[in-house]
Amino acid sequence: MKPAILIPGLAVAIIAGTAVLASPMGGMGRDGGPRFDFEAMDADGDGKLTRAEIEAGAKARFAESDTDGDGALSAEEMVAAAQARAAERAAERHARMLAWRDSDGDGKLSFEEMGGARMVRMLERVDADGDGAVTKDEMARMRDRMGERGEHRGFGKRDHHEHGHGDGEGYHHMRD
Repeated sequence: MKPAILIPGLAVAIIAGTAVLASPMGGMGRDGGPRFDFEAMDADGDGKLTRAEIEAGAKARFAESDTDGDGALSAEEMVAAAQARAAERAAERHARMLAWRDSDGDGKLSFEEMGGARMVRMLERVDADGDGAVTKDEMARMRDRMGERGEHRGFGKRDHHEHGHGDGEGYHHMRD
C-alpha cells in the first residue's frame, strides 16, 4: 500500500478510536462505526470537531473510568465502565419502550402492553397439532413461513432474529 494512502487511513482510524473513548455512550453504533454524541464532543458548538475537542473528550472519558486516579485502567475499572455504559443504554431502551407501549399512561407496562397476550395468540397459531404445546419443529416452520412472506414482499430472506421491530440494539418490539 502506498504511504500516501496509509497515513491518512491510519489517522482516521486513530481519530475514530479516540472518538469511541471520548464518547458519552462509547461502544459501537448500528453501522459498526463508533457511537458518540457529536454535540457533546463539540465543546465550542461550531459544528466541527477539532483534534483538541476529541482529545479533551477522550481524556475526560478516561479520567471518568480511572476511578482510583492512578492514570491507568485496570481490568476491574474497564469492566465497571462497560457495565455503566450498558446500564445507560438499557435505561434508554426501556424508557423508549415505556413511552411507546404505555397505552394507559401510568408509567408502567402491563402484560398486555408488553405484547404478552399477542405472543400467546401467536404461539397458539404455531401449535400445528393443537396439543397445547409448541415444538422446536413447529417454531422452525413458522420462521420459514415468515421468511417466505418477507421474500414475497421484497425484503429478501430474513434471519429469525430480524422479525419484530428492532431498535438496533437487539431489543425487538412486537406491535399488536
